[in-house]
Amino acid sequence: MNPVLSITLLLTGLQVASPQKVTSLTACLEDQSLRLDCRHENTTTLPIQFQFSLTRDAKKHVLLGTIGVPEHTYRSRTNLTYRNTLKVLYLSGFSSRDEGLYACELHLPGQLHVSQKNISVLRDKLVKCRGACLLAQDASWLLLLLLSLPLLQAMDFVSL
Repeated sequence: MNPVLSITLLLTGLQVASPQKVTSLTACLEDQSLRLDCRHENTTTLPIQFQFSLTRDAKKHVLLGTIGVPEHTYRSRTNLTYRNTLKVLYLSGFSSRDEGLYACELHLPGQLHVSQKNISVLRDKLVKCRGACLLAQDASWLLLLLLSLPLLQAMDFVSL
């Protein structure tokens, strides 16, 4: 066998063999929406399959994702934003009827290993989302500020 082909197959196999891991799942209330932040490792270029779900009254309800089929009652209420290592689910109109055990799970296609984190969500125990979480999602404004500091200093708006 061609040595280059052997190395390519070996590296592809190693990439697929490393499971992706959910590192944290947090919940907060933003306006009237539940926000779930699912942070995870991403050590592959392969597409990661994921799913957000809610278990209530011993029944699992798929909210959104690429693994299961989302239930009709949640389709119009969910919205997803994501980055390389963060998936954020918004569930609008969050009420006490939506309380339960929320889960974020992910895996690579063709693998049996599924990584999952759960969080119990009760409306009266939820904290309000802070702006700091938004900064982690999109820090382009911070980069712009840092790049504009010399200009602001030259115009005497900022002195360091």
